[in-house]
Amino acid sequence: MWPKDVGIHALEIYFPSQYVDQVELEKYDGVEAGKYTVGLGQKQMGFCAAHEDINSLCLTVVQRLVERSQLSWDSIGRLEVGTETIIDKSKAVKTVLMQLFEESGNTDVEGIDTTNACYGGTASLFNAADWVESSSWDGRYALVVCGDIAVYATGNARPTGGAGAVAMLVGPDAPLALERGVRGTHMEHVYDFYKPNLASEYPVVDGPLSIECYFRALDRCYATYRRKIENQWQKAGIKKRCTLEDFQFMIFHTPFCKLVQKSLARLLLNDFLASPSADTESGIYKGLKEFRYSAQQLAGCRIGLFSYGSGLAASMFSLKVSQNSAPGSPLEKLVSSLSNLQLRLDSRKCVPPEKFAEIMKIREDTHHLVDHTPHGSKDDLFPGTWYIEHVDDKNRRKYARKSI
Repeated sequence: MWPKDVGIHALEIYFPSQYVDQVELEKYDGVEAGKYTVGLGQKQMGFCAAHEDINSLCLTVVQRLVERSQLSWDSIGRLEVGTETIIDKSKAVKTVLMQLFEESGNTDVEGIDTTNACYGGTASLFNAADWVESSSWDGRYALVVCGDIAVYATGNARPTGGAGAVAMLVGPDAPLALERGVRGTHMEHVYDFYKPNLASEYPVVDGPLSIECYFRALDRCYATYRRKIENQWQKAGIKKRCTLEDFQFMIFHTPFCKLVQKSLARLLLNDFLASPSADTESGIYKGLKEFRYSAQQLAGCRIGLFSYGSGLAASMFSLKVSQNSAPGSPLEKLVSSLSNLQLRLDSRKCVPPEKFAEIMKIREDTHHLVDHTPHGSKDDLFPGTWYIEHVDDKNRRKYARKSI
């Protein structure tokens, strides 16, 4: 028998300490009012100066998770990173993170980087859960890190950028358990978004094609997910269709916010086409109205997730929330650990768009520059943030951590 309720025990989220306001960016870019804020549904965009890279983001989020969870570094037996932000064509981000384990002496840590646009983190989560359920599992936790720095050349795509990282602790008896045997996956070959220029951070993007691919993948993943979970229900003697009514919450990959609104509506359309007489809308919006982010309200819920990575790879899967929301329970601890997110967002610094453009130009000009100290002040960073201290003449990066 595999371990029970394999899933997420703890979460840590990192985002940059500075952002640009999209209303101001519209004015600076000389576009019509509402192009970014209404058309794309964007309000603010976090970004990194040149002294932060994918390695520093992941160092920060991993160390914060381990410290906050009061874990021993020896308790981690697998570490996998999902990212498309490549600064070295050979050396994995995971190997950089191993410096955090040095003092403990723990080098017996499986896993490596996984890459396919924005899908790598999902693949890493699946791999971690599969490891815990496998004959290779040695009883320790798996740690999954998802991170990216998305930057675009000046133009229509730039306001859809951003940066951040998430670390997830995976093991059995989790408060957020991955439901087994119901993943719906769709993969195909397409050039909707790709990065052929290895000397630049900027991608080649076919926006209309990417949205078309996103919706096609959403339709097919949802159809496969429904078929698999309905088969499970049928074997258990439950005869019913799977609709959005069976999810209390949905989480979508978000290239830009307006696409999420359209995605939820598209799933409702799929439900209607499958059963035109069903009333599926009222319960969904009632659930959204009542959402308060408390452990008690999350207890027993099913959370649907859709992950999309251009190129393309996509999956729909679900998490089942533990019924136990009592004070001190794993679920209550997980929810409480994220209670300061809004305060952290509110504490960020708003940077004028002209300063944002200047920082992006410096980042572009110094990309892969050797023997230099990257531009940016550690004073602008949140406490406990890792940053690039220096890049030597062999392009080896030295990192330091701002004091807490």
